[in-house]
Amino acid sequence: MKKVIIILLSFIAITLNSCSLDDQGPNFHFVPLKITRADLPESFTLNETYEIKVTYEIPDNCTIFEDFNITKSDTTVRNVVAIGTEFENEQCMENLVEMEATFNFICLYSEPYLFRFWTGEDENGEAEYFEIEVAVN
Repeated sequence: MKKVIIILLSFIAITLNSCSLDDQGPNFHFVPLKITRADLPESFTLNETYEIKVTYEIPDNCTIFEDFNITKSDTTVRNVVAIGTEFENEQCMENLVEMEATFNFICLYSEPYLFRFWTGEDENGEAEYFEIEVAVN
């Protein structure tokens, strides 16, 4: 019985010793990615779901696509930002690559929708968008 307890305690000690409590914090942060194109239908039908294809830019080999942040700024106005994860403490090489991703959209209102796709910031740090309006049948 003593051998079992000694082995168990040794295993626990080794396991705990291998964990570092000196966590340096996250080694990444989230960044917006420039959207260059969006494919939307000419019109929506009420209560239908649509797959929206978006083309965005990855600026370097330290950044990967995560998801879209879609916010509702009015009843039928949607601001769309592609979100990336940028890893820190890496040797990043600038390598601009265009990629595509999709998100699903459900048409819930009968008024036309205005989609605003984030394209970057102006010289004053203000967000810039290109806009696409889609009618609803």
